[in-house]
Amino acid sequence: MPLPLAFWVDDLSPFAIRFWGNVGIRWYGLAYVCGFLAGGWLMVRYYRSGRSTLPAAQVPDFILALVLGVLLGGRIGYFLLYDFDLFIHQPLVLLRVWEGGMASHGGFAGVCIAVWWFSRKSGISFLHLADLQASAVSVGLLLGRLANFINGELWGKISVVPWAVIFPKSDPDKPFSMIPPRHPSQLYEAGLEGALLLAFMQWRVWKTDVLRTQPGRLTGEFMIAYAAVRIFCEMFREPDVGVSLILGLSRGSFYSLFLAVVGCGMIIYGARHRTPVSSIGKSD
Repeated sequence: MPLPLAFWVDDLSPFAIRFWGNVGIRWYGLAYVCGFLAGGWLMVRYYRSGRSTLPAAQVPDFILALVLGVLLGGRIGYFLLYDFDLFIHQPLVLLRVWEGGMASHGGFAGVCIAVWWFSRKSGISFLHLADLQASAVSVGLLLGRLANFINGELWGKISVVPWAVIFPKSDPDKPFSMIPPRHPSQLYEAGLEGALLLAFMQWRVWKTDVLRTQPGRLTGEFMIAYAAVRIFCEMFREPDVGVSLILGLSRGSFYSLFLAVVGCGMIIYGARHRTPVSSIGKSD
C-alpha cells in the first residue's frame, strides 16, 4: 500500500559542482578538506595561545600525516572490518574509491599510526600529539556525517517519527511513495559524534589545563565519549547489507567497545606517567 508523501525525500545531489557525468566536486570530498583545514587552524590557535608544543610551522606537516592516516586507515579498515571476503577475492577493490567505503574505526587506527610516526620524526610527545588531533577530529566527523546525509547513504532503521526521511537509495527499485521512511541517523551522528563532542573537546582545551598538564587524558576522554554516542546512534542505524552482527551487536557498536577500553587505558596511563607539557607557544 503506498505511503502518504508526508515525509521529506532525500534526493539531494552528492555534487557541490558537477562538471560532467560522475566527475565533479563532491560534498563528501569537501567535508574531508574542510575538516582538515579546520583542524589545522585550531592547532595553530593552540600553539599561539601557549597550549601546544607543536609549532605552527609544523602544523601543515602534521595535518598531511593525519590525512594519509585517515584515508589509508579508513579505506583499508572498511574492507578488513566490514567486507573482508570481497577484499580477499578482489584486492584491487581498494583502488575503486569512487565506489565509496570508509570505516571510522579504521580511520582511528590509521591516525594512531600517523601520530606515532610524526612523534618519532619531530620528537614531540606522542600523547600530546594524540590530544591535539582528538580535540579537532570532531569537525571532520560533523561534516562527514552531513555529507553522508546529502549522499543518502548509511540511513537509519524504518520509522514513522515526524522527522523521518525517505531515502531513495534504500530501495531504488520502488517509487518514492512505496519506500518506507527511516531515521535520519546520519544527522543524529552529526549532532552527537560531531557537534556535541567538538563542543566538549573545545571546552576542555580552552577552559581547563588538561592539554598541557595531563597528556593522553583528552584522547582517552574522546575515545570513551565517541564510543558511547556511536553505540547510541547505532540503535537507530540500519546495519550494512550483508554484514552480520557480532554477539547481537552491530559492528559499529562492537568495535566501539574496544575503543572505549583503549580510552580508559589512555587515561590510566596518562595519570600514572604524568609529564606536563612545556608551553612553547606564543600568546596572542
